[in-house]
Amino acid sequence: MSFLIPPLALLLERFVGYPPLLTARIGHPVMWFGWMIAYMEQRTNTASRAASQRKLAGIVSLALLLLVALVAALLVQQITRSIPLGWLLEMLIATPFLAQKELGRAVEAVADALGVSLAAGREAVSQIVGRDPQALDEAGVSRAAIETLAESTSDGVVAPWFWLVLLGLPGIVLYKAINTADSMIGHLNERYRDYGWAAARLDDVVNFIPARLSAVLVTIACFFMPDASPSKAWGAARRDARGHKSPNSGWPEAAFAGALGFSLGGPRHYDGELDDLPTMGNGDRRLGRYHITRALMLYTMVLNVLLGVSGLLALTIAFLASP
Repeated sequence: MSFLIPPLALLLERFVGYPPLLTARIGHPVMWFGWMIAYMEQRTNTASRAASQRKLAGIVSLALLLLVALVAALLVQQITRSIPLGWLLEMLIATPFLAQKELGRAVEAVADALGVSLAAGREAVSQIVGRDPQALDEAGVSRAAIETLAESTSDGVVAPWFWLVLLGLPGIVLYKAINTADSMIGHLNERYRDYGWAAARLDDVVNFIPARLSAVLVTIACFFMPDASPSKAWGAARRDARGHKSPNSGWPEAAFAGALGFSLGGPRHYDGELDDLPTMGNGDRRLGRYHITRALMLYTMVLNVLLGVSGLLALTIAFLASP
């Protein structure tokens, strides 16, 4: 019955999420990764070391993180598959590594905050992006929220689901460990350029297929959403994704932009410095609260399509496995 784990995990996490009580008492599995990453980084990524030494320290630290994650996942999987209905427990353990509910909530909070004031919108968007919120006007806040929604649709939902389907519980756990490491240390600033090199490169590898799959799912979702264009979604993804600094992030961002007639990306400020990023899509840049709501509608439709695909895949596996 393990073939039911991916669709049921999607369904449960989407509507229930990770209980706040558990977060308060024991933290979240991603937080556990974060604690380990921060502990190793503080002790091995020292300024006194040469660049080559920091790069090696980053590689070793990442390997240790993945080894711990893999051993824990395999141990849990061995236990769950040795007890009656253990696949249900395995499904429950897999759900926190998906981020459908929390992502939607966080982006919706930006739209709600913009309804109060620009200052409130800046504060809300600062919780989900790394750019300088005070440099953003209403359109900038809206673009930041939509860009995060698009990118995180891939690395927060589609990618962990993909690796869960492909490699089971160890797959989704290892993916999330890599993705967490990249988000914490995979930056090009002086502190992390060398130490986070391995995390950033490995994250690029594990997101290569899911990012492009995300663009396909966005394109399909457009068929079920009024005023969304599947042809423009796929066209923008094919045209603009390669221009993005990331080999993967451009695919879901460009697909969202093309689907909704938006223009995303472009120059933005990080730590007081201007980063001149490419533009995704060639539509309207004067975005606001309403446009965030439209993006959330498309996001919901993408989740519906992904659930349908996951369910159909489970039924296919069940049919092929039947005597």
